[in-house]
Amino acid sequence: MTSIFTDWQPQHASLWGRHPLCLRHSLHENPLFTREALVDLISRYPREHYSIIHMGAQQEPERYWKEGDAQGLSGDQVLEAVESGRFWLNLRCTDRVDARYASVLAQMFSEIESNTGQSDFPMSSLGILVSSPNAQVYFHSDLPNQSLWQVSGQKTVWIYPPSPPFLTGEDLERIAIFELEVDLKYETWYDEHAIQFELQPGQMLHWPLNAPHRVTNHDCLNVSVTTEYWADDARRSHRVNMANGTLRHRFGLQPRSRSTSGAGFFAKSLLNSVISRTGWLEKVRSQTRTIEFELDNQTGQRDEVASK
Repeated sequence: MTSIFTDWQPQHASLWGRHPLCLRHSLHENPLFTREALVDLISRYPREHYSIIHMGAQQEPERYWKEGDAQGLSGDQVLEAVESGRFWLNLRCTDRVDARYASVLAQMFSEIESNTGQSDFPMSSLGILVSSPNAQVYFHSDLPNQSLWQVSGQKTVWIYPPSPPFLTGEDLERIAIFELEVDLKYETWYDEHAIQFELQPGQMLHWPLNAPHRVTNHDCLNVSVTTEYWADDARRSHRVNMANGTLRHRFGLQPRSRSTSGAGFFAKSLLNSVISRTGWLEKVRSQTRTIEFELDNQTGQRDEVASK
């Protein structure tokens, strides 16, 4: 079996999760990520596990970020639309859709465990991102522990410190409650404090929990793999974000503590359990996530449609 990590060094174990880390991998040589394999995968991908996003051009000052629908299209049509447009196709939970990718995910984390000595990688998942030439993802933060593995194409990635002014507790609360990762304030001078990577096929990035980042593609189709997991620090932080966000947005209170232990943390965990049964989260999220366009099933071009 070919190793996934191809240049792991002992010092990387000390850096893993604590500092942005760029390593070599072999996924770009795996036949599961060829164009033919992706066309087949896209053709049968369950609707509940993918999203397709249309975003603004790299130099446009205003953010433009709309979610669409590609139902009725073949894998070839979807891939051609991404290739000629300005889209991000996010195939989530690929390890649940196809057992072959689950085997890749299992090997990834087996090697990470062996290399780092860590074994706390629960709720891990693998997804595939297929994105257009010159597409971008705006400045944003993710709640679980994250890695990005470049398979084909090239992109520039900026990784910022997970602390104010780049990221606040209230930012994380909004992401947890509304699931709008790209709704963060961004200033161009933030780039002076970021670490910039030119990501090539066969390279991967891992960064500290919640570290904000943004991405711009070069003038080529990009295929990347994303992996995530919920280590203990991520799970505890998420409970606090959910509870504080509920107190702030549901009850109008101003929580101050972000402690992930003690009596206050236990009370917030109970609050999460109660709120999850009320339907409030589903209601507020349905108001912020709508389908705003569809890909025409004849031409593969983007057509605006009424929200549904």
